Amino acid sequence: MISMPQVSRRQFLRVSAVAGAGLTLAVSLDGCGPGGEPAAAGPGEPVFLPNAFVRVDEQGWVTVISKHVEMGQGTYTGLATIVAEELDADWDKVRVEGAPADAAKYANLAFGVQGTGGSTSIANSWPQLRAAGATARAMLVAAAAAEWKVDAATLTTERGVITNPANGKRLGYGQVARAAAALPVPEQVPLKDPASFRLIGKRAPRVDARAKVTGSAPFTQDVSLPGMLTAVVAHPPRFGATVRSFDASAAKAVPGVREVVQIPTGVAVLADGFWAARQGRDALVIDWDESKAFRGSTPALFAEYRALAAKPGTIARKDGQGAAAVRGERQAAAVYELPFLAHACMEPLNCVVRLSADGCEIWNGEQFHTPDQMAVAAVTGLRPEQVTIHMLYAGGSFGRRANPQADYVVEAVTIARAIEGRAPVKMVWTREDDTRAGYYRPMYVHAVKAALGPDGRAAAWHHRVVGQSIMKGSAFEGFIQKGIDPTSVEGITDTGYGIPHFQVELHTTTLGVPIQWWRSVGHTHTAFVMETMMDELAVLAGQDPVAFREAHLGAAPRHLGVLRLAAEKAGWGTPLPAGRARGVAVHQSFGSYVAEVAEVSLENGAPRVHRVVCAVDCGVAVNPDVITMQMQSSIAYALSALLHGAVTLKDGVVEQANFDTYKVLRLPEMPEVEVHLVPSAEPPSGVGEPGTPPLAPAVVNAMFQLTGQRVRTLPVA
Repeated sequence: MISMPQVSRRQFLRVSAVAGAGLTLAVSLDGCGPGGEPAAAGPGEPVFLPNAFVRVDEQGWVTVISKHVEMGQGTYTGLATIVAEELDADWDKVRVEGAPADAAKYANLAFGVQGTGGSTSIANSWPQLRAAGATARAMLVAAAAAEWKVDAATLTTERGVITNPANGKRLGYGQVARAAAALPVPEQVPLKDPASFRLIGKRAPRVDARAKVTGSAPFTQDVSLPGMLTAVVAHPPRFGATVRSFDASAAKAVPGVREVVQIPTGVAVLADGFWAARQGRDALVIDWDESKAFRGSTPALFAEYRALAAKPGTIARKDGQGAAAVRGERQAAAVYELPFLAHACMEPLNCVVRLSADGCEIWNGEQFHTPDQMAVAAVTGLRPEQVTIHMLYAGGSFGRRANPQADYVVEAVTIARAIEGRAPVKMVWTREDDTRAGYYRPMYVHAVKAALGPDGRAAAWHHRVVGQSIMKGSAFEGFIQKGIDPTSVEGITDTGYGIPHFQVELHTTTLGVPIQWWRSVGHTHTAFVMETMMDELAVLAGQDPVAFREAHLGAAPRHLGVLRLAAEKAGWGTPLPAGRARGVAVHQSFGSYVAEVAEVSLENGAPRVHRVVCAVDCGVAVNPDVITMQMQSSIAYALSALLHGAVTLKDGVVEQANFDTYKVLRLPEMPEVEVHLVPSAEPPSGVGEPGTPPLAPAVVNAMFQLTGQRVRTLPVA
């Protein structure tokens, strides 16, 4: 997802005030309680609902309402930790439930709409959920104080129990929940001193771990509604093609097939189950109208991009003399090519829809509540509040489920409309659909020229970027200023390096290939280029790559902190076994600072990454284990793209289909990963994405040490 500007204090107070006004209960699957546990093991009827994010029942169960989807990144655990810390809840009696679509209560404070992305879940919820937990605790304590007729300030709380130290009396939160519900909600409550934190910064089991291990966690594929039909869609082989005509006779002859309908995105086959729908889809005979279809091929597209990169573009940043200062004998120049990338989530796209005349219900791993709700309302003619979204777990996303056009959700709803709501519909994309039907991380070409000054430091830098705009044509188009999509140049225009003459230009292209954000968005390509060129300059200057970077980060102490920590823990400068080398990269994204050192050898000319040492400064570490997991995940995801990732087109047809042709990282390719956290009192920042950008440049910088050759085109294997 995208990097968003910081929300103002006024915006925060406005949304927080609305959020405190009440609670609309989220809806979970029949037979399942919060977090996917069996209903019998879950909380009872809530009697205390002090705000939109907390509720307590008479058994003392605390339910935290998460406005962000849990898609493997640990959001449920992080958000629950913040609430439970201020509430002094018993962690063993904390559950999490996904919030309904209700932007008035559950807006992402970074976006202004309800949705998950941009590594904002913890960062934007930090003050809001601390206040929610502290408010609930104050009301529970006040109820106990009233029962005991003592001053509330004399009471203590720990693990869901209120204690009167004067006489040892104890009351569980559940015992005073009903009384607390009758009290007025305080406008302001004190927050804990971080020195007294019991959960934040400590190890705690993930709240979703047991449900996922036992298989009780509800995903979209688990949803089964009475009379439900499963839909599989035949999409056009080329983007922009439409259905001219089709013959469904063979499809309808497949046992279990019930309906075949044309929709704007193709032809949908509905059946009693997936396999019948898939067989029916395969039996369709479709005549596609490709008169307006995209027919580009990857080699020709890169050639066009390279030609653009040789021409002046729209200036995104200019310091000093800019490009004119790139002169002298000690110069480096390079052109980089980076391909389209698929998201390759473990769970392909799917969605369940139940449509009626007065409402639409949706079940899915919902990432973009408000945009999806608005899009569905537009398609159905309903009011947005008539669109109910049940947020389930998602099996990964990496940005894909936060589609600005609500593509797959709208497709599912369109199928339900095509059969006039006669049955609930579960739309399922196959892996091949997921890979071939879009949307992708855009392809890019970068052209960079840089020069050293007499002091051996980078004196001038000229950088051109060529690629599609992710924001253009979306609800986020307003963030484009003076023709610059910030997601195309982030990581360059806001670099931490102090270079006196600095110029960045952008060529925004228009292609018929659907694109959107991919894990760490623009930083996926900008960090690769920035950090490999900095390495080239270090070699040109005859300096150590770490020391060279340090010399340019005098005004960036947090960059320096992670760079030095990663280098120290990796043993930078110490001998390695023969045939191995180290490479380094440092980058800031989503408010967090990450440095990585990769230890690499070559096997049959391809890189073998043995070890990655990662240092991260993400402010307060709410859940250190989750942060470590996310850094490991980001490194694996980035290494997968570095070694294998590429979506290519031939005459407009995507050449990849499943994991045999769009390869992802295999277990034997996974390196040893060490993660080191920089202690910090800064507010929490993103961790889901910032570990991705530094990996590729660190690896290829190590490859240069082994081969003397620079890698400027990805993937490398």
